[in-house]
Amino acid sequence: MPLLTLTRMSKLRPARFGRVSCMSNLSDIEVFLTSYPAEVRELASAARKYLSAVLPNVEETLDKTSKVIGYAYGPGYKGMVCTLILSKTGVKLGIVRGAELADPEHLMQGKGKVHLHVQLKTLMDLKQPALKSLIESALASWKERRSESQRPRPSTLPERGR
Repeated sequence: MPLLTLTRMSKLRPARFGRVSCMSNLSDIEVFLTSYPAEVRELASAARKYLSAVLPNVEETLDKTSKVIGYAYGPGYKGMVCTLILSKTGVKLGIVRGAELADPEHLMQGKGKVHLHVQLKTLMDLKQPALKSLIESALASWKERRSESQRPRPSTLPERGR
């Protein structure tokens, strides 16, 4: 009987090469996180769970080259709501078009004219009510941009006379 592994979609499939690797149950993101110090891994893992709770049905994607985990509701940049930006020293929560959002608690940092970030230093940073409000605002902003892009545009061609 062949060995089986549990895939991400919770279906059993035959294991490759007839044996189960200890890495076989890890997602690409979990494998990616193993290259970071324990404190960064712990904070990134907690942030991933937090974002999954605050952003229902969000799609989580990994950009290994940029060292960014994206959270989106559609393909490409247009669907992006926020990101987790990892470094050897910490985790930043990138807010897509954050400069357009209200930030009464001044959580966002950065010099960008469009995108800003929130520096996550400890697990307690994820418990700030203002952070949840900020992410919910980013989601509402994305929904508004999406609905605007789906509206029919007025024709720029002149009407023909009859």
